[in-house]
Amino acid sequence: MKRLYRSREDRWLAGICGGMGEVYNIDPALIRVGLVFLGLATGIVPLLVAYIVGVIIIPQGPLPRE
Repeated sequence: MKRLYRSREDRWLAGICGGMGEVYNIDPALIRVGLVFLGLATGIVPLLVAYIVGVIIIPQGPLPRE
């Protein structure tokens, strides 16, 4: 089972959506669009709080190999 890390390569803000895309083999752009719709449906503040908690809890991914 893969572990969830914040992506170092595919990131816009903190890499949470990129990390989720790597774990679930989904395009991170689809996850980002889904989060925008979820944020609009539930209000922006709960989504921001959840994202900030995710940044604190989810560890940074390992450095990419060269």
